Amino acid sequence: MQDDPEWPEAATILAHDPRFAEGAVVPPIHQTSLFTFESYEQMRATFAGRTGQSVYSRVGNPTTAVFEDKLARLEGAEAARGFASGMAAISGAVLSQVQNGDRVVCVRHVYPDAYRFFEVLLPRMGVRVDYVDGRNLDAMARALVGARVLYLESPSSWVFEVQDIARLSAAARREGATTIVDNSWASPIFQRPLAHGADLVLHSASKYLGGHSDTVAGVVAGSAELIGQINRIVLPYLGAKLAPFEGWLLVRGMRTLEIRMRAHERSAMSVATALRGHPSVVRVLHPALDGTVDGRQLTGSSGLFSIELADGVDVPGFCDALRLFKMGVSWGGHESLVMPAAVVHEQAAAGPNSAIDFGVSPRIVRLHVGLEATQDLIDDLTRALASAKT
Repeated sequence: MQDDPEWPEAATILAHDPRFAEGAVVPPIHQTSLFTFESYEQMRATFAGRTGQSVYSRVGNPTTAVFEDKLARLEGAEAARGFASGMAAISGAVLSQVQNGDRVVCVRHVYPDAYRFFEVLLPRMGVRVDYVDGRNLDAMARALVGARVLYLESPSSWVFEVQDIARLSAAARREGATTIVDNSWASPIFQRPLAHGADLVLHSASKYLGGHSDTVAGVVAGSAELIGQINRIVLPYLGAKLAPFEGWLLVRGMRTLEIRMRAHERSAMSVATALRGHPSVVRVLHPALDGTVDGRQLTGSSGLFSIELADGVDVPGFCDALRLFKMGVSWGGHESLVMPAAVVHEQAAAGPNSAIDFGVSPRIVRLHVGLEATQDLIDDLTRALASAKT
């Protein structure tokens, strides 16, 4: 690709690319494991980092680089690194920052698999994790004394509690800790953690970045120095590479990211508002309903939120009665989904369980509002609530 101005608006970054070879408007898929060299000197210069040529697709590929560059520009980062999954991005970011004897401070209600990573793998490496209410700034400041990493997920899983990234990042910086923020819920369209002081921002790219439920991927963005640490310490040895085809799918999906996010936002707000006063719903857990989407940190909201059903509603019956909302563990695609916390509670014997440990009610059902007609979704939920009354 040739050099082009750094266009600042998200819509332009998403839709526009510098010129590809032969004038193509879509990047080519470099489906190759290996890149060869014309001469010894070229290979030597590449190994010394002077050419920018790809060497081996486990550590870099021109197609995945298009995705990484686009995400970095969206997040206001110097660099980004794609991974084969969101969990690979989470583990890669954290492992690049910790060693034996270190301590991580993590927000409560963190993504369940991140919680299992913190509870199962990190202790084997001699790394301790403390969990703190991210809304309690004083408790966070006390916990950060002597910590190496602050890990935030704003809003958090299941209950969608928003953390003050700027104040918490400042507290972490005073203690020499690296702040990592999972930004999957808001996407760069509605939140840019690096602009508020975070050091690294990550995404499960399987969610809104891809947007079509056809890709499993992750990405981390930040300064060139911190991404360089990931590239040196983690990427070559764990092998969780982003494949060229998945990188191409992500570039394709991101073309419509801003349009999709605003559609998810509008529809989810209508659904949440309709459910807020429903007699079968005890509460609606949506950040925009409690004033935390105020245009300062969060400039908008996505399609993911939770509801807590009243005691007189059968949770399995409600889920089974839905026709447009399917049951599934992921989110961020075009389709509407429900995930009942009751199922997670039933898996208590399977290992560390953040829903149980942080007190998520089994009567909570997480909703992802997709791109179907909004009124059809409201009607589907209303009918299911009526049929599930006991």
